Amino acid sequence: MAPPPVPLEKIVGDVIDNLSATARAEFALIEARGELALHGASRAAIWGGVAATAAGVALLALAFGAILALSPHVGPLLATLIVVGFLLAVAAGAAWRAHLSYGDIRTALRRDLTNEGIDDAADA
Repeated sequence: MAPPPVPLEKIVGDVIDNLSATARAEFALIEARGELALHGASRAAIWGGVAATAAGVALLALAFGAILALSPHVGPLLATLIVVGFLLAVAAGAAWRAHLSYGDIRTALRRDLTNEGIDDAADA
């Protein structure tokens, strides 16, 4: 003998319950991934700051050392000007490279990647 048919209301209710549980699980997963990304980004920022500070102090020590090493040969004022000029040239090169990378970011954030229409995202 065949089992009694399941009422349509029961089937629809089960589907809605399953979809609701799936949506809640997806939202929980998205929230957990966001929290993990935030945690990773904050740690990267902290350690990146430590690294940048250490590199800055090292460059400062290098600049002072270069001035002290050049001073006996060209005098303290010219030694300072040489080191400052060199560091400004390095900074200009780094700024130029950063500007190129900024262009890549602008390109990536464009809504119109073919550049055929108005670029409202990158130029806003």
